[in-house]
Amino acid sequence: MIYADVVIDITSGELDRSFSYRVPDEWEDKIGVGMTVTVPFGAGNRQRKGYVTGLSDKTAYEEQRIKSILSVDTSAETTEANLLKLAAWIRETYGSTVIQSLRTVFPVREKMKIREKKRIVLKADPGTAELFLEDLEKGRGKARARLLRTVLESEDKTLDCAYATKELGASPAVLRFFKENGILDVESEESYRMPFRIEDIPREEPKPLNRGQMAAVSEIRSEWNEGRNRPVLIHGVTGSGKTEVYMTLIQDMLDRGKQVIVLIPEISLTYQTVRRFVGRFGSKVSILNSRLSRGERYDRFVLAKKGEISVMVGPRSALFTPFTNLGLIIIDEEHESAYKSEQTPRYHARETAVHRAELEGAHVVLGSATPSLEAYSRAAAGEYRLVSLTERHEGRPMPEVVVTDMREELKKGNRSILSRRLRDEMEDRLQKKEQIMLFLNRRGYAGFVSCRSCGHVIKCPHCDVSLSQHMGGRLVCHYCGYQTQSPKVCPECGSSYISGFKAGTQQVEQVIAKCFPQARILRMDSDTTRTKGSYEAILSSFASHEADILIGTQMIVKGHDFPAVTLVGILAADLSLNASDFRSAERTFQLLTQAVGRAGRGIRTGSAVLQTYSPSHYSIQTAARQDYEAFYREEMAYRSLMDYPPAAPLLVVHASCRSEEKLSQGMYYAAKFCSKLSAAYQIRVIGPAPEQVSKVKDMYRQALYLKGKDDASLTILRKHLEDYIAINPGFREIYMQYDHH
Repeated sequence: MIYADVVIDITSGELDRSFSYRVPDEWEDKIGVGMTVTVPFGAGNRQRKGYVTGLSDKTAYEEQRIKSILSVDTSAETTEANLLKLAAWIRETYGSTVIQSLRTVFPVREKMKIREKKRIVLKADPGTAELFLEDLEKGRGKARARLLRTVLESEDKTLDCAYATKELGASPAVLRFFKENGILDVESEESYRMPFRIEDIPREEPKPLNRGQMAAVSEIRSEWNEGRNRPVLIHGVTGSGKTEVYMTLIQDMLDRGKQVIVLIPEISLTYQTVRRFVGRFGSKVSILNSRLSRGERYDRFVLAKKGEISVMVGPRSALFTPFTNLGLIIIDEEHESAYKSEQTPRYHARETAVHRAELEGAHVVLGSATPSLEAYSRAAAGEYRLVSLTERHEGRPMPEVVVTDMREELKKGNRSILSRRLRDEMEDRLQKKEQIMLFLNRRGYAGFVSCRSCGHVIKCPHCDVSLSQHMGGRLVCHYCGYQTQSPKVCPECGSSYISGFKAGTQQVEQVIAKCFPQARILRMDSDTTRTKGSYEAILSSFASHEADILIGTQMIVKGHDFPAVTLVGILAADLSLNASDFRSAERTFQLLTQAVGRAGRGIRTGSAVLQTYSPSHYSIQTAARQDYEAFYREEMAYRSLMDYPPAAPLLVVHASCRSEEKLSQGMYYAAKFCSKLSAAYQIRVIGPAPEQVSKVKDMYRQALYLKGKDDASLTILRKHLEDYIAINPGFREIYMQYDHH
């Protein structure tokens, strides 16, 4: 006997749980996850549509209480069916409950009321209406005459009902009078909430592709025409024109009646991306992001399902747009960590996009100037098709990069956050009326201890990551739990200039305002972008040259194109290099390369000043040269040596609990359980250890690290651990998450 887990009528929002049904014998060989079924539901056994989310030969309910499925639809795949299959894959791959994975692929669950827009329309022929108007003007019906005259004078002989009521004083009685006489009527149409005004964005003609772009498009088309349909990775240097390649491929899809999802990593990119895509494709384009209201998000999904939208642009959640004829998924800046969910299930948009494309026969294109090691290693192995853009658009030169050693600045008495070279360059650009971007690399800065004299960073002797500074001067490794006291002097050179780094964009803004009082300054960080529209306001202001200097964190260096920017200053370039994360060198290289690439994108040559305490580190040197291949070789050698992804898979078990004692006890037994199975699955267990932020909202947090020989063995071990936790009451107050790397 086979039993099916069925979710009832997704469109009604009933996603709180699935229900168990018996599969009739005649359907056992035909039924599958994601199929549409008809089932009896509720006290009256009313027939309802449902979707199969799982199959099993066991059920937790009494046999006599279980109802049978009435019918199974084995015909054409539905959008919901494909998304349900995707939810099942996410649950299997990343670990979560059924409900958690369903809530991921159906992010808009609450049905919202569609707004109606009412218009007054002329029903009688104009001649008859004119005679009727003359009679009204002879009498005392001034309000009636005013309304009818306005309708007749309008170009399309219609009038917005709200305007008529507010501005012309047209009461319901006046409208009823005209309706009874067959002169005017009120018609309603669905009015969808729009997150932006399309009419405010000028249309643009397609730009001719250069030789490199044409070659890239040709390679991608040949890959698809050959029928292999591997994901395509476009590795294009900053400013090489990847977006024009994307738009050419999108036009190919639209010409074939297909739909396209374009993923971007940051809300801050929406302003510029939407202007370019709407300028090219008009009303076929829409956006989806967390700043939209619930009504706006709901309307976007309704329009997508109806086919009235063909291109959806947005961050990670846009991947689940319910397109019925999906042809292409584009992931821009695919290396960005924003594509990895931090909530259960901790899915990665890149892998999930590839699987959705497989389910729906669509294509996937990834693009980056600094591809993730995971994507590039797959391209090197032939799993992805690699397409390269090696030159900037219109032959513009790459920026000149100067690496400034801040240790030497300190020795010469300069304790400012600005090196003398950067200060001189800024003075020159301000005199020339050119724009400047100052990037404060704060990613991962929290808590590491470094020497200002020699650049030495205190690291874990077991894990080769920086130790994080905690209360009381303790230094802790967040991989293995190793602890030591923070030193008073540098163990490398004996200098007393050793401490944690503290800097923020507000402090930088104050310093810049003091040094350059004549400069107009904008700051873009989490504090200045809290409200809806704040990203657009800051970026449009800078694009309009209403400011000379833009100061910000990593959100200002991701994909923005400001032709007047000729200087980029990178403050404390190595901060992210010292994060307690095995990906710190990769993140540093990516951030610095992207930051440098913001300069010189117009007709003027650009330059960048890269300030660092670690000028000889390979991530700094290769970023300064914009040499991705050299960085990839160095970093992959390190990953192979330390058994870190993508050289070897890693599973991190995150746990949180209000009781520190219960959390420590639970993680001790979880580690002990995994250690018993480690030999059978060739897995190494590291930890548990406190998370980098070990307490959030009164919840204590720890992590357990599992290194394995392949993904399959880690997945099997995770399932065993899930079963162990499910039957052990000691874990009931502990919230667990599984993070596959």
